[in-house]
Amino acid sequence: MDIATHLAVIDRLCAQEFPAEPCRSESGTAGPGYATVPLETSHGMRVGHAWVRERTVTDFQAYREAIAERLHDRWGRQPPCGQLTVRLRLSRGEQIPEPWATLSLLTDELDVWQVAGAGRWVALGVADRDRADEIRLLAVVTEIPPP
Repeated sequence: MDIATHLAVIDRLCAQEFPAEPCRSESGTAGPGYATVPLETSHGMRVGHAWVRERTVTDFQAYREAIAERLHDRWGRQPPCGQLTVRLRLSRGEQIPEPWATLSLLTDELDVWQVAGAGRWVALGVADRDRADEIRLLAVVTEIPPP
């Protein structure tokens, strides 16, 4: 896990154009107005023991906080955004735009910043809600404001 490398990925996402249609690649998913990239992915957590998974989630959360500290220095300290309310709104049939709808299903909490002068938002979160999936540290850049 290399914070400098991950910050460079976030910077690249902030500078790139978004695709006109939703797409998926080895480097992540993207669509009109957003791109999502896994900065780190666990290996073997789909079938791992619960205590190992919990320790890995804790490690990924600590790593997310370390990256967030650097981004707080850039764009100002923001409180984490819990995702429960967005999940409830989705369950009631409200239309939540991507990437926020998917992020709310994957994460419990996001760090979110508005990039000054760029018209973009950056979100950072740990996707650990699906115990049948690997744990991922996700970086998202979007032109779509949080719901």
